[in-house]
Amino acid sequence: MLRLAGPLQSWGERSAFTAVRDTAPFPTRSALVGLFAAAEGIGRGDGGLDRYDSLRITVRVDRPGVRVIDYHTVGGGLPKARTAATSGGSNKGAAVITRRHYLSDAVFVVAVRGPEETTARIAAALRRPYWAPYLGRRSCVPDEPFLLRSHVQDPEEELLTRVPLSCSTPSDRGDDTIAVEFLREQPPSATAAPPADTIDVNDVPVSFAQQGRGHGMRRLYRTVERLPRALAGPQHTLLRRLIDYAQTEESA
Repeated sequence: MLRLAGPLQSWGERSAFTAVRDTAPFPTRSALVGLFAAAEGIGRGDGGLDRYDSLRITVRVDRPGVRVIDYHTVGGGLPKARTAATSGGSNKGAAVITRRHYLSDAVFVVAVRGPEETTARIAAALRRPYWAPYLGRRSCVPDEPFLLRSHVQDPEEELLTRVPLSCSTPSDRGDDTIAVEFLREQPPSATAAPPADTIDVNDVPVSFAQQGRGHGMRRLYRTVERLPRALAGPQHTLLRRLIDYAQTEESA
């Protein structure tokens, strides 16, 4: 169970070394697999990404964040040998302009389900990562607590009833619930959730190699569900509640 939060996040969806570096509105599977692989010390060209094929990921959107765009210039005023190459591989001795998209103040809770030996191995690596984790780009450092729990019996139940919500959205129905968005890789139970919208995304990593990077398609099921307002609680107690939730596993 992971909590992805920080001042900035960026989950590249369509751009690849282009002038506009976009971000998806939620953590992509490619980025999450890359995060796991980096924690385990697997390099971009090492292959072996099929070890993560059995994982099933559910994302709870606590705060969607606000999209911001950062204007960059790279290489301006430097000699040709020290100027960044263009996307076509040439170098014109001029600045390369990029506009990089980020999500500001977003928070996601991610439940990762899979064979116990796989999830235990990943959790151990995330506690002592070979390469430091980041939220899509190296400049996007995650807040703590990051790894909430390394094992839960029922990830869906945890997301719906136990993991503290990092939001203070007022109830829009005058009751004690809050509307929260979920993204699942499998259809939700018809009795446990409202009907789902479907989203097709091209973010299943086939290779992270610099030459030959590739991705495949997957289908996501999006729902908006009512969670107990008590999960949000006072914002000034959020950090304490998150730490208490994480430490419950350690003391069990």
